[in-house]
Amino acid sequence: MSTCSTVSRDLAEPLAGTAPAARTWLLVEQPGPWGAKALTSSHLDPALGRALETAAKGTGVRVALIRRPGRHADCGAPTRRRVYAAHTAPGNVWLHGATITDPRRLLELDFPALGRGDRRTFDTALGGGPHTGDPLVLVCTNGKRDRCCALLGRPLASELAASGAEGVWEVTHLGGHRFSPTLLVLPYGYAYGRVEAHTVKDILRGAREGRILAEGCRGNSAWERPGQAAELAVRTEADEDAAEALSVVRTDGTAPRWEVTVAHTDGRHWRVAVTQGGSLPPRPESCGASVLGSPARMEVTAVRELTVTAALAG
Repeated sequence: MSTCSTVSRDLAEPLAGTAPAARTWLLVEQPGPWGAKALTSSHLDPALGRALETAAKGTGVRVALIRRPGRHADCGAPTRRRVYAAHTAPGNVWLHGATITDPRRLLELDFPALGRGDRRTFDTALGGGPHTGDPLVLVCTNGKRDRCCALLGRPLASELAASGAEGVWEVTHLGGHRFSPTLLVLPYGYAYGRVEAHTVKDILRGAREGRILAEGCRGNSAWERPGQAAELAVRTEADEDAAEALSVVRTDGTAPRWEVTVAHTDGRHWRVAVTQGGSLPPRPESCGASVLGSPARMEVTAVRELTVTAALAG
């Protein structure tokens, strides 16, 4: 039986506009095994996991568990764990880290403020500060959610770690199992699919220099999916790779059609037409799903640069 990632690759299903949406990521180190819903089915206290889910709901913050690549013995709770917070909206991109001994301190965070990009709540509550190392590379490896993430994600994470790449972590869930192996790069928040180790090295090199590699990119998690597709289309149209050069400033319409306005820091604007279609033929969207579906796909049908007058008129 074919895996969901094999079927998606054979169908040449487009990657653009499929990234998880989150303006702020909160990452909590939790070694050991993970269940399908890792916040409540791992060695993290499930009551704490549920409280974190409740606190983050509707704030723009996405909480995920991370662990170092390698074997994951059924070990007990760590005495010290790393936590990170990253805000991905251009113009206010940052990545801070902290080390904590009691994960219940995470509930001291002001989640609405964190979602708005206020880093002070992280630093004040957890004693955090700016991350000074390499960008973080989060590889989705949770086989309890989808076997493709284990079969393809874990070897990639191990290879990257063995190569000496710093900042490599396994992560519980990035969505889009059919694009495995998938990864997210922080602080800029761009997600990638169907990646190989040599491509990740190029992605990392670019991120260190504040550049975005468009090859294999699913989009920036700061935007909803129509905006992700629109921003990537403008990057191609304008031949722009600077990480924070483009922002989605307006989205008009509802599914299945949108008009997205993308702005450049130099004052240029584009209007991008995005249409949502279904990826055919119907099939399970992940290896663990039993119901047939047609995964949504974002198709950019037009990219038009606006005049100064039109851009000011909105």
